[in-house]
Amino acid sequence: MAAAETIEDRISAHYADLSTKLRTAADYVAGHPVDVATRSLRSVAQTSGVSPATFSRLARALGYADYEALREAGRAAVGQKLIPFSERARSLRSAERQSDAAELLHEQATACMANIAYLDQNIPAARLDAAVEVLHRAGTVLLLGSMGSAGVIDYFGYQAQWIASNWHVAGRNGTSTAAILSRMGPGDALFVLVKTPYAARSINALGAARDKGVTTIVVTDSHAAPALRFADHAFVVPTVSPNFFSSYAATLVLFETIVTLLLTRAGPEAEDRILAMEDQVRRLGENWSE
Repeated sequence: MAAAETIEDRISAHYADLSTKLRTAADYVAGHPVDVATRSLRSVAQTSGVSPATFSRLARALGYADYEALREAGRAAVGQKLIPFSERARSLRSAERQSDAAELLHEQATACMANIAYLDQNIPAARLDAAVEVLHRAGTVLLLGSMGSAGVIDYFGYQAQWIASNWHVAGRNGTSTAAILSRMGPGDALFVLVKTPYAARSINALGAARDKGVTTIVVTDSHAAPALRFADHAFVVPTVSPNFFSSYAATLVLFETIVTLLLTRAGPEAEDRILAMEDQVRRLGENWSE
């Protein structure tokens, strides 16, 4: 994984190696950045139920000199965090009230906008550029999403295939995925979208790809996601929603941005490919016409 730049990055990079107590402390730090940045260690310890000594050990495990250095890193980012977290809090109103269609629409839209604001403020441009460069130069790109992520990956692949002929969406069965993976190696890329609950198929494919020297790119929803241990390039994208299901709105923004960045790198042949595909769509009569 690329060098960590935020507290969440460091937690993601080290989470698999942390003890149970340190994971509990890491979960609190990741979930309560404003508290960590603005409150004393003693106060944070009382609220979280985790000892001050455990937070100090966590700071060192994440590569900080001490807890105060971790706290300073949180302070540097807290101005950015306040926007999405305050918007999120505003959307999650009391469940006791009577909700109508307008209120529910407002809640859903507010949560999605908060997720997108967090994405906009917390995904480093250098990391995004590095991942796009991998996709641009790859001989073969395999996209994989299971369960709820499958349809979103299909949409991503549909867009990308307008400008690149070497992208493939893994089929719904393991045989087709295995067939493509068996032909991949160094110079190729596996792009996986995996959200809670984490699909075993996606994580197993990441492990197999790493064994073959394939570069792996992971988009997930938590610093604790098991897929991150196999990621060369990783993006943790928020999915908060008043709905019972995770929101993919911010993920779609990330995917559409990646396609745009790929187009800027593709050169004039991409425009030729789009024109050729539009011609085939017309010949096949795919679009409705009176």
